[in-house]
Amino acid sequence: MTPKLYSFWRSSAAFRVRITLNLKGMDYQIIPVHLGRNGGDQLGEEYRKKNPNRLVPIMEFGEKSIHQSLAIIEYLEEIQSEPPLLPTIAIDRAWVRAIAMDIASDIHPINNLRVLRYLIKKLGISSEAKDEWYGHWIKLGLESVEKQLSLDPRVGRFAYGDQPGLIDVCLVPQLFNALSAKVDVKPYPTLMRIFHECMTLPAFIDASWEKQMDAEGLNPVAPPQE
Repeated sequence: MTPKLYSFWRSSAAFRVRITLNLKGMDYQIIPVHLGRNGGDQLGEEYRKKNPNRLVPIMEFGEKSIHQSLAIIEYLEEIQSEPPLLPTIAIDRAWVRAIAMDIASDIHPINNLRVLRYLIKKLGISSEAKDEWYGHWIKLGLESVEKQLSLDPRVGRFAYGDQPGLIDVCLVPQLFNALSAKVDVKPYPTLMRIFHECMTLPAFIDASWEKQMDAEGLNPVAPPQE
């Protein structure tokens, strides 16, 4: 049975899973969940039964399902180890996971759609203040990741060595968000070099915003490499 991925075209978390599935050459079916229409499909009772968190993605494997993008990715890594997303050396695996979590656990959740909606609808902050919030946290997070990757000898063509892995899977969707929000990415030359490397690969291109069946816009434009 073909696994089902409940996805939204601009969801960073779903984007991570789409990249992973593509890298591993695994078949899957996209089930679109519109996060904006009528307040959000994810808030409906039918979807809430599938995931009480009311977030995407969920991935269904027959009668079983997994939520949380990193848990899904780790499961896919366990059932199909090639090509690997994690290093063979234990300390390097921990390093890769830590930076992936810097992105997926520290940067992304603060700027999640439901957080931004709460700031505006419940706390009454202005659109300008919301944008300031968004930019502050994404810049703070990307500065940290840039510093870590720019100084570490394990970085190669990609974030770890010369094959795409877990850090890249998390980094590209986050940079899509930054570019879409018009964040200045010039202070992150290492991250953008890796981004451009990733976006030459079909696995990343085919997982991107504009390639999704529910897409409502194009990919953000990245500045050319210097």
